[in-house]
Parts: sequence; structure tokens; C-alpha cells
Amino acid sequence: MLTVDFSKIRLKPGARVLDAGCGNGRHLYEAFKQPGVQVVGLDMKSEDVTKARNMMRLLEKEGEGGEAGWGIFTGDITKLPFSDQSFDIVICSEVLEHIPDEAEAIREITRVLKEGEILAVSVPRFLPELICWALSKEYRTEPGGHIRIYKRRELIRKLEAAGLVCFDTGLAHGLHAPYWWLKCIVGLENGNSRLVKLYHDFLVWDIEKRPWLTRTLEKLLNPFVAKSCVLYLKKAGNGNGT
Repeated sequence: MLTVDFSKIRLKPGARVLDAGCGNGRHLYEAFKQPGVQVVGLDMKSEDVTKARNMMRLLEKEGEGGEAGWGIFTGDITKLPFSDQSFDIVICSEVLEHIPDEAEAIREITRVLKEGEILAVSVPRFLPELICWALSKEYRTEPGGHIRIYKRRELIRKLEAAGLVCFDTGLAHGLHAPYWWLKCIVGLENGNSRLVKLYHDFLVWDIEKRPWLTRTLEKLLNPFVAKSCVLYLKKAGNGNGT
């Protein structure tokens, strides 16, 4: 399930891509399949890093990309272990809402991006997220929970203050917001809810099959209940590479 629209980030042979807060690696897999693209992932959860590595090895074994290499590491987005301007593309999807020191995270993902290149950031959209907060206290207080809600213009201001320029925006996952509302209603740890399980199975089926009917329905729902807001930004430069 991709949140970032790869048609907007211009992956080219020789590009080096960082997914900061890669989770299980969903965006890494897509970038990995592009010819000549090197991918690097980083996440704080060692179990997610292990899953992402295993999937990358499987894709490599099946001959789906990998010619430029890859690496996935356990690490902290506020202390990225990479040199300045190391990457042609940086992706940070559904991460900033979890980070106590968001300002340092923004500085770091900007620092490692090359001048004139693209950062793609996604966060939960304000209204669907506000409903989740109203329905469930544990949604925002459990370990790894969502500790803040962003308004789009607010996040754009913060990113542009770090030296980025927003050139496009998008919405994603209109079918997913009701699923999270249901989870919040029955309890996030209640895996026995039949309704939640049925909805989850529907979403898995939709992700795997991508039928035209649900693709159309999601496009119609996105302006109203999209779960994610996506920003596409370029790093401004001073012309001397610093």
C-alpha cells in the first residue's frame, strides 16, 4: 500500500533513495523495483527492519530490482547516520506524528537531501485524525502513538522554514479512515472484533487486487475522509552545494 505517488518524485537510474521511518518497507519495495535505483531504509523498530530486510532479499532473489544495491538499518530519524546531501530522494511517510522532537527530525531529513531534489512527506490528515483522537485515548497515548495532529498549511510552513519548497500535495487512503475509526471504537487491542476483521480483510483484498470500483470509490472519498495528506517538496539551494 503506497501513500507516496512515485510518478511525482522522478526516480532515475543512479538515484539514491532514503526511506526515513521505513516501517515494513512498503515504499522501499517500490523504489527497489526501479532500474538502477539504490535504496536505504531506517526505522527504530528492529522487528520492522527485519521484516523489510527479508522482503528485500525475497525481491532480490526473484529478480525484481536490486541491481544498484540496498541497505536497511535500525536507527533514529532525529540522528540520521548519513552525510549531508547524501540522497536524491527522501521519503518520510507517516512518521512525524510519532516523533517528540519533530523539529530535529525535519532538520535531519532536509540535511541529507541534495539541493534541488525531492522530499515526500505524509502525515495523517487533520479531520480523520481528530476523530480517532476523540474516539480513543490510547490511540495517542500508547507507546508509538500519534502525539500530534497536523493541519496541512502548518506542516508546510514548518518544512519550508527548514529550506524546502512545497510544489505539490496529494491525498491518500480514503477507504482506510473508517477502518481506524472502527478500531478506535472497539479498542485498538481488540483483535476479536468481527467487524474490524472483515474491514481489514477487505482492505487487504483491495490492496492486492486494486479493482477499478474501489479505486474509483477511494478517489471520490479522498477529498472528504482521506486518511493521509502527502506533501512533495524540493530542497532550496544557494548554488554552491552547501
